[in-house]
Amino acid sequence: MSATAPTPNAPQTTANINANVWYKNYMVIVFVIGLPLIVVISCVFFIVHAFKIKDSPVRDDWYMDGKSLYQDASKDKLAHDLGLSGVMRLDGTPDDYAVRFELKSAQAMSYPATLNVKVSHATDKAKDRDFVLTYQSDNLYTGKFTLDPLPAKYYLDISNDDHSTAKIEAGSWRLTHSQKLPAQNVAFLPLTAFDDERQALPDQRDKRHQQHTPDTIPPLAQ
Repeated sequence: MSATAPTPNAPQTTANINANVWYKNYMVIVFVIGLPLIVVISCVFFIVHAFKIKDSPVRDDWYMDGKSLYQDASKDKLAHDLGLSGVMRLDGTPDDYAVRFELKSAQAMSYPATLNVKVSHATDKAKDRDFVLTYQSDNLYTGKFTLDPLPAKYYLDISNDDHSTAKIEAGSWRLTHSQKLPAQNVAFLPLTAFDDERQALPDQRDKRHQQHTPDTIPPLAQ
């Protein structure tokens, strides 16, 4: 019985050769090239975004002492001591608000001729607004300003000093409040952090461990 001669390998067709080319393999395109390319493009985008869009400065009474950052709360403390509060009423539409502000005081005071108001957007400096309230009669102030119509969180600051100067003058006070605007009413109250009961330490005498002499049995062990 004669052995059959082995048949030679059949030559590869053009279709098989093209199927084995690396740049036509979807696994290479998606995982080896596609995903790293997406990561690189995303990194470049966020780097450019970080340099072009910077955090806006905080509008508040902050100051530097050496390398330490402090906040001056003297104006808030004076507003608390005077018992100041108020209600701001916004009439009209955001593009033309008519403002009525009623300032209340627990003590007798002479009302300033004007009050300076800062309305600071939580994230967008371009939407910050500054305007002046003018004294009318009794405890009533009026003014006008415009506001972006999109609802957002704002920080409101009403003060009797001029915001154009960084120096805090004696007798300056302010009322602050944060609220989502547009709204019809904004209530301003003095900070409760300056209340006397908050500054006093709580009575801990009933929570202290009783001291016993070595030969004395604690009450719980009797």
